[in-house]
Amino acid sequence: MDDDATLRRPAEKGSVAKAGELDPPLQAIGFEVEELSPSRITGRLLVTPTCCQPFKVLHGGVSALLAESLASMGAHMASGYRRVAGVQLSINHFRSAALGDTVLARAVPVHLGRSTQVWEVKLWKMDPSTGEKGPQIAESRVTLLCNLPLPEEHKNAGDALRKYSKL
Repeated sequence: MDDDATLRRPAEKGSVAKAGELDPPLQAIGFEVEELSPSRITGRLLVTPTCCQPFKVLHGGVSALLAESLASMGAHMASGYRRVAGVQLSINHFRSAALGDTVLARAVPVHLGRSTQVWEVKLWKMDPSTGEKGPQIAESRVTLLCNLPLPEEHKNAGDALRKYSKL
């Protein structure tokens, strides 16, 4: 299977529910998690009125939410389920995604250090005729502090990630 095969597959049943267990804000916007591992997270989002700005295109804040959420999940897994905290997010928007478009997302680590991680998150508009990724619409870098102590009351924070991840 080539590197982007996951971005072409239809979403699995229950992938929105999976998103809810992993990250409730992602579920609230309808994001579907497809691949989940410490080295790669992928998924898709149908652009609905909930995700749009007044001009009926994907809101830039939703793109930022996707980037921060996917990078945080990946960093949490990559750090052995230790606590992580985002400290910087930079995002560039190249094109818009209109109401009704499907956006494909992929997050991969750029740097996995002892105290920081940097993740790259790319978003593409799905080509409706092929189901494959089309033009890239955004790219972001997320820097996270990692290996932070996990408070006792949050010791189960990584359980859903463990349940669904491919280690």
